[in-house]
Amino acid sequence: MAGWQAFLDENRSRFQEELFDFLRIPSVSALPEHKGDVAAAAGWVEARLKSAGLTTVDVVPTAGHPAVLGEWMGAPGKPTILIYGHYDTQPVDPVEEWTTPPFEPTLRGGRIYARGSSDDKGNMLIPILAIEALLKSEGALPVNVKVLFEGEEEVGSGSLPSLLETHKERLACDLVVNADGTSWSEDRHGILVGLRGACAIQIDMKGPQMDLHSGIYGGAVQNPLHAMTRLLDSMHAPDGTITVDGFFDDVVPVSDADRDGMSGIPFDADAYKQMLGVADLFGEPGYTPLEQVWVRPTVEVNGVWGGFTGSGVKTVIPKEAHAKLTSRLVPNQEPQKIVDVLIDHIRRHTPLGVTVDVKTEHTGAKPYLIPTDHPGNVVAARVMEQVYGTPPFFTRLGGSIPICALLLDMLEVYTVTLAFGLEDENAHAPDEFFRIESFERGQKAWCMMMEALAVADLT
Repeated sequence: MAGWQAFLDENRSRFQEELFDFLRIPSVSALPEHKGDVAAAAGWVEARLKSAGLTTVDVVPTAGHPAVLGEWMGAPGKPTILIYGHYDTQPVDPVEEWTTPPFEPTLRGGRIYARGSSDDKGNMLIPILAIEALLKSEGALPVNVKVLFEGEEEVGSGSLPSLLETHKERLACDLVVNADGTSWSEDRHGILVGLRGACAIQIDMKGPQMDLHSGIYGGAVQNPLHAMTRLLDSMHAPDGTITVDGFFDDVVPVSDADRDGMSGIPFDADAYKQMLGVADLFGEPGYTPLEQVWVRPTVEVNGVWGGFTGSGVKTVIPKEAHAKLTSRLVPNQEPQKIVDVLIDHIRRHTPLGVTVDVKTEHTGAKPYLIPTDHPGNVVAARVMEQVYGTPPFFTRLGGSIPICALLLDMLEVYTVTLAFGLEDENAHAPDEFFRIESFERGQKAWCMMMEALAVADLT
């Protein structure tokens, strides 16, 4: 047995308790009232990296939430890897749908339930524990290691471009290994090679100067909620096809090779529907469900509000209506260009009798794609086959991890994802959880990955 494996086994209970401590910090980056908690989480990460054995660790302020940078550079002649993850979490709403309080981690049936357990605190802590295991058992790491753990991933990583520009030399590396993302299943790993990008807007629509009596004025003025409904509906055909002019201009067609690769990944539509609690699947015609969520772009309405929503009846025509939209983007779509074509569509399709103002929420997440045969993926695939006993699938993720495209643009290095969350773990939803088995398996995999990268040719 490797020395690091014995160390992991001996410290299993301690590591679990440390994850519980980490999860108790309500580091919700989107809510101003949790700004101090996000800073506290950064401090927790700083202390944990120091205790793991990194020689340099700093909490670095940004225009938003702080980042934590660190390094151990004691392996001359060996590759340098940069480990990425994030310690911020999504909000917990609707809190009443949680079985147990979201920031009181609870172990049930081999699963840790807490906000951030899967996305991304459980995943993010794993490489820190692997670093400690290697340093304490072997006296050194097999590769040079740098870390970048941020506190803004869940709000678009808006401060990262400036941070990367300022610390470009400090973060220089041969490969980024990402601890944020998903695997495929409990018994077969999936290596992410593609991520969709994202952009977001808010539509504020105004009608009359005040709420109106719907009996006295109804029929003579435009109802902003009716107008908003028609505007939003104009963005899709009945079959789900996006009808926004210019939206598909830069989309890279899905290659036959990509479609063949995805067709070889098992997908059970009935189980998928059951997991989601829907009677039928619905999406862009001509594509399989995996293709729809992995390699095709979207326009989604995330929320609509306005008027009276309390119990009982209040007969009003509301003076305003609001909606939030996001788009998931694929290569080579640019977030700002998609915002521009959405705004143009909104201006041209706004019904009479109302005015609109469109606010850009974020444009910081570009789509990302790494060649399947990149040397980092080759190493990861070999390691994951040893860990799971079966070769991994090469998968994509419909979500966004903004750092991957940013690092490719600014540091000119690709990112390989080594993450162990699963898509059924309710990330961003009530009762988020992370499997203990994944938490422990991931520690072993990260130790093996660093050893394998020490002898890899990453050029």
